[in-house]
Amino acid sequence: MKSIERRFRGIKEKNPNYSSYLCFAEAVSKQKFSKQTIQRWFNRLVDKDDYAKSEKRETVDFLAKLSNSREDDKKQE
Repeated sequence: MKSIERRFRGIKEKNPNYSSYLCFAEAVSKQKFSKQTIQRWFNRLVDKDDYAKSEKRETVDFLAKLSNSREDDKKQE
């Protein structure tokens, strides 16, 4: 089973200068996580100072799209 938290911690360890948001985005990228799963772990792992509260919904929507994107999608455009 894929674990967002495990991937997040690994990325954070290798890149200590990255923000928690950037590590989270990298952890979910192309991993096919559901929006609900992304939202749950986003709330637990991403520092509240790393995003605007007023844009939280849009941020989670973007991460869900990022998670479900594929290399093939970019080639088709």
